[in-house]
Amino acid sequence: MEKKKAAIIECMLFVAGEPVLITEIARVLEQDEASVKALLFEMEMTYRDEGRGICLLSTDDTAQLVSNSEYIAYVESLLQPEQKKSVSQSIMETLAVVAYKQPVTRAEIEAVRGVRCEYAVSQLQKLGLIAAVGRKDVIGKPMLYATTDTFLHKFGLHNLSELPSLPLEVPETIETV
Repeated sequence: MEKKKAAIIECMLFVAGEPVLITEIARVLEQDEASVKALLFEMEMTYRDEGRGICLLSTDDTAQLVSNSEYIAYVESLLQPEQKKSVSQSIMETLAVVAYKQPVTRAEIEAVRGVRCEYAVSQLQKLGLIAAVGRKDVIGKPMLYATTDTFLHKFGLHNLSELPSLPLEVPETIETV
């Protein structure tokens, strides 16, 4: 293998980042296409044999440097680190109300919690734990919310029937005069 030409090709493909026409590589190197294709094939075999982190992907018309699929888990771990976000108590309470009373409107959630919950509902939607599933057939047609498959996955549930059962309802306190 002609090391200098291989290094030049590697550099060009690395900088390009996308497929490069073999005719363009041949033009820059002032070589015929057959010679460039033979060198590309040799480079491809060398990368494979050495188990390198990059591979050379050649077609009849183009060449490109790509990541070695053997190492994809490491790349994913680097580029998409597992994000551990803590969720506030109010968001967890809102999620619990949705989980047990779904489908439920925001007003119904607020009636249970006794506080406004626009922020909690919007955050739960951004996290993909709840979603709008329709509108309630009452005046104003408020949005109905329910949990998603993401919710089930995050909490290790197969379905909603696996939610822990709620304690028996406690009677409302009686006001004394």
